[in-house]
Amino acid sequence: MSVTKPFIIPKRSVMEAFKVVKAKAGSAGIDEQSIKDFERNLKDNLYKIWNRMSSGTYFPPPVKAVAIPKKSGGERILGVPTVADRVAQTVVKTIFEPAIEAIFLPDSYGYRPGKSALDAVGVTRKRCWQSDWVLEWDIKGLFDNISHDLLLKAVKKHTSCKWILLYIERWLKAPLQIADGTVVERTKGTPQGGVVSPCLANLFLHYAFDAWITKMFPSVL
Repeated sequence: MSVTKPFIIPKRSVMEAFKVVKAKAGSAGIDEQSIKDFERNLKDNLYKIWNRMSSGTYFPPPVKAVAIPKKSGGERILGVPTVADRVAQTVVKTIFEPAIEAIFLPDSYGYRPGKSALDAVGVTRKRCWQSDWVLEWDIKGLFDNISHDLLLKAVKKHTSCKWILLYIERWLKAPLQIADGTVVERTKGTPQGGVVSPCLANLFLHYAFDAWITKMFPSVL
């Protein structure tokens, strides 16, 4: 007798997500399981992800906090998910990212599929011949300080899929585990290093900045 799952997630989606994760490589999370280790029991590992996501019982483990030195001094914290969690996040990203890509401005280049920092530099170089001014700034601690409530409000504006909403919220709340094993709860931000984090950050910035400046200062675009 077959058991009906509350969420319909094709098994193939999980397999395709693993292929993406494998192609991008990356280090192990808190469980120290490498992609090679994960592959040793690939069928069972992928089944567990699919089964738990389909049944609504998938809970992401803590994210491994890795300190990376910054060129300007100090450190930034990368949050490294486990291989299994990267697969689960990729399943969601594959569906959710195309749903929000269409709303972003053409001049938005960060973490966009088919776009790069070099593309942004090329456009800037051309525009330097058209204007005699440039405005430059850096957003300090974007990934660390995004409001969960505001971000989830934006996510709900673009999807009504219950399992996507469920797991994005769980990833936002997943704690950090620092080098000494201490687990730190998180009430804001989305881990820089997470698979789904870049498109979530872009969605937040679209409403917090791009849409606002388009409305308030249309002449600068």
